[in-house]
Amino acid sequence: MKNNQDHKDHLCRKDFLVKSGHTLCLFTLGNSILIECVKDPLFSKSNEDKFKHLASHWKRLNKKTVQCYLCPNECVIEDGERGACRVRENIDGKLYSLVFSRIAAIHTDPIEKKPLNHFLPGSKTLSVATAGCNLSCKFCQNWQLSQSKPEDLNATRITPIALLRRAKSSRTPVIAFTYNEPTVQYEYIIETSRKAREMGLRSVIISNGYIKPDASKELMTHLDGVKIDLKAFNEKFYNNICGGNIYDVLKNLETVYASGNWLEIVTLVIPTLNDSPKEIREMARWVKQNLSPYVPMHFTRFHSMYLIRNLPPTPIKTLERCREIAKSEGIKYAYIGNVPGHKWENTYCHNCNKRIISRSGFLSVKNHIKKGRCPYCKVKIPGIW
Repeated sequence: MKNNQDHKDHLCRKDFLVKSGHTLCLFTLGNSILIECVKDPLFSKSNEDKFKHLASHWKRLNKKTVQCYLCPNECVIEDGERGACRVRENIDGKLYSLVFSRIAAIHTDPIEKKPLNHFLPGSKTLSVATAGCNLSCKFCQNWQLSQSKPEDLNATRITPIALLRRAKSSRTPVIAFTYNEPTVQYEYIIETSRKAREMGLRSVIISNGYIKPDASKELMTHLDGVKIDLKAFNEKFYNNICGGNIYDVLKNLETVYASGNWLEIVTLVIPTLNDSPKEIREMARWVKQNLSPYVPMHFTRFHSMYLIRNLPPTPIKTLERCREIAKSEGIKYAYIGNVPGHKWENTYCHNCNKRIISRSGFLSVKNHIKKGRCPYCKVKIPGIW
């Protein structure tokens, strides 16, 4: 695999944190919402074969070596080794996913927690996650999942049809692939979302957007909504803090928008790292020029987590400034997140500026939109209603 030594050294440090963090069966993601984890013994490695599934988007370089083309890492993987995501393994010259139906966390969340403010507001999502991620963000809010190997987590087998039946029985209209990076469970998402449409359910992913164009285009044909974390608007941040690059994320944002799927963008604003007015202005300008001024942008509050413990929470004034900059650049819907009760978590009509969706945190949502239009000026509001 590319960059073997740096990656292995990084994993050794992470593995210590991950295993010590998994002594609890319930843990917190985001704003104190508990995730239901399975009750199997920790680090159980029994019946591993039932989770293996032939992977998509790879090619054989020689008899025993393969190269993965799911994400821009393009890992070259020798027999018996895994990619940087930890969940795709070369077994006898073929690439397999190790997390098909291997669900490590499942919970019913409000759609606003994703956050998706223009996608069936007030609805519930059945949120699922596996282990693994193709980035290594030092500020990851869900590192217990994303920076783990599959065998290090409690997990249970939930097939696509079993997951969908659970959603139907609980009257949950949306399946959300979230918490860790969902594209590493690519094959599971494809099968589940395809069957979801047949059952009248919607599918969304909450993603870092780090995926190759061909894989993204195929995935988009099965989804209904996408939230992408645009983690910064500078390459140094992506290289040093996330272990990736911004160019592929921007390219994928264009792919997602062109697909017609509903898209929202979130930036976790971290003091001193990605909060300069110049950077925020360039980001908002790029979104308007290359996507649309109607793509919602969320500026959310950072709290110290994982490997970044030395920075304070984002000042609310900084978030307000980010929103003001985005609006001044022509973004019609700019939000502040992780500040429950703030007025800019509400939705205001881009035409008449009246409040059309009221929110108080994630759990109290009042949607006044009627048939996709502002109830006051009747202009069409972009979104899935």
